[in-house]
Amino acid sequence: MDLTVVAYVVYLLVSIALTVWVARTLSRNGRIFLSDVLHGNEKLADAVNHLLVVGFYLVNLGFVALYLSGDEEITSAREVFEALSTKLGVVLLVLGAMHLGNVYVLNKIRRRGVMEREQTPPVPPQDWVAPAGA
Repeated sequence: MDLTVVAYVVYLLVSIALTVWVARTLSRNGRIFLSDVLHGNEKLADAVNHLLVVGFYLVNLGFVALYLSGDEEITSAREVFEALSTKLGVVLLVLGAMHLGNVYVLNKIRRRGVMEREQTPPVPPQDWVAPAGA
């Protein structure tokens, strides 16, 4: 069997498994942030969370697919491990960057929601003015 194909299969299996694991972790824990940001609106939090997970899958699995091919032919077990370590290392870095990006955005949204809740209400109206021409 061609070792290049073996490397491709192992790369796809590990990359997809890692992507699914990170997506589920983000989904489970990100939902708590979304629920807080959306003032306890559970249905909306679930919907937004699902959309974020779908986007995460699309970006990461698209990257995994694009990064699959290699220029060199793999002829030894050592080259299989070297190719896999390079490809999986890059995939892990991309997954980490996506994870940090998601956490950053969720935290930004959460902080904005907290700041909005802590603001004092504006001064209530003290008088009423009739519209012009009335």
